[in-house]
This record gives sequence, C-alpha cells and structure tokens, in this order.
Amino acid sequence: MSLFYGLQISASGLTAQRMVMDVVSNNIANSSTTRTSEGGPFKRKMAVLMERSSEPGTGIGSGLKVSNIIDDITPPKMVYNPGHPDANKDGYVAMPNVEMVREMVDLAIASKSYQANATAFNEK
Repeated sequence: MSLFYGLQISASGLTAQRMVMDVVSNNIANSSTTRTSEGGPFKRKMAVLMERSSEPGTGIGSGLKVSNIIDDITPPKMVYNPGHPDANKDGYVAMPNVEMVREMVDLAIASKSYQANATAFNEK
C-alpha cells in the first residue's frame, strides 16, 4: 500500500463529505419552500454513500463516493394556515419534509467526518 493510496482514500472522503454537507445545506435553505417547479413542497434530499471499488479481485476499497442523491419519501407536513397562498380548500399547507434537528445532526456528522479525513490527509 503506497502513500498515494492513503491520500486517495482521504481525498475521496473529503469530497464525499463535502457533497453531504452541500445536500444538507440545500435542505435547510429550502425548509420552508412550499412550491417547486415539480409541483408541491420541496422534498428533502439524501446523499447515498458507497465504497469506491478498487482493482478487481483485491477486496480492498479505495475510498468513499456519493453514488446518488435521492428524495426522502416521507410525506410532507400538513400545517393549518388558511391565509397561505398554497393552502388547500381545508386551509392546510403542505410543508417540506425537512426536520431541522435531523439536518443539524447530519451536518455535524458530515463535518466531523470531513475533519477526520482532513487530519488523516495532513498526517500522511
């Protein structure tokens, strides 16, 4: 295992965790968006992480990557606000399925993972 192999693993972790932080930031920024171009409220996004494959047959991974960004299928929160322009006939507004506590926990985890990869990268 070479020095560059270790650097590659840490660099892939930095890239993947930065993408996770970008996704979480987007969720927070759109936490009150009730109307999107797709119709309906903003849907929370999630980054799907997976191990990057290495040389076939070696059994050793070569880091981490974001394989996909998917929508959270949790239904929107219905909030009673009859004066809102997006309220339905009963006065309820479909709000994004973004929970700030979950987003802050995800952001803290991604930030700590990013810091750990940066430390490992700098120690090599």
